Amino acid sequence: MKLGLLENHLRIKQLSVLLIMSSIIISCGSSKSAAEKNKSVTRTENLRRLDSKFDGKVSKSINSLLKDAEKYIGTPYKFGGNTSSGFDCSGFTVKVFEENDFKLPRRSSDQALAGEKIDITEVKPGDLLFFATAGGSRVSHVGIVHDIGNDGEVKFIHASTSKGVIISSLNEKYWNKAYLHAQRVL
Repeated sequence: MKLGLLENHLRIKQLSVLLIMSSIIISCGSSKSAAEKNKSVTRTENLRRLDSKFDGKVSKSINSLLKDAEKYIGTPYKFGGNTSSGFDCSGFTVKVFEENDFKLPRRSSDQALAGEKIDITEVKPGDLLFFATAGGSRVSHVGIVHDIGNDGEVKFIHASTSKGVIISSLNEKYWNKAYLHAQRVL
């Protein structure tokens, strides 16, 4: 009888580990495909960013937020992580915003409801970008707008599953295809 209970307990543990691993794959997406397919998107797809309304000016508080985000570049990915020893995507945004006295919800899907939804042409550094990395339209990844080039290229800082905290471009085919929307929380 005890052996049967022990086997059931082990099966439940194995199932739990399997569910957690599945969540890792879905939760914050991977930039491995982006690195492999780091080609510019077509001109038509790129047009929506060429008309950026960003004037190039960044407030002192946003500059501080971005510096705090940058100090974590290279930090490894860790499912459920929200410390300098490892981050998942939403743990990273929570930590950076928390260091700047702003509280965000823990999950990326909840962060996607915070603040005000804005058009991609309206984004500026410090805004949040949301992605559906598993396909469909369910939010599964978040990043912070880092800078916007003169040509309208939007770069964002985020915790990727394959490379940890990095800066990526919305022009990368992987991220462009997975992009859902932007939110302004500050």
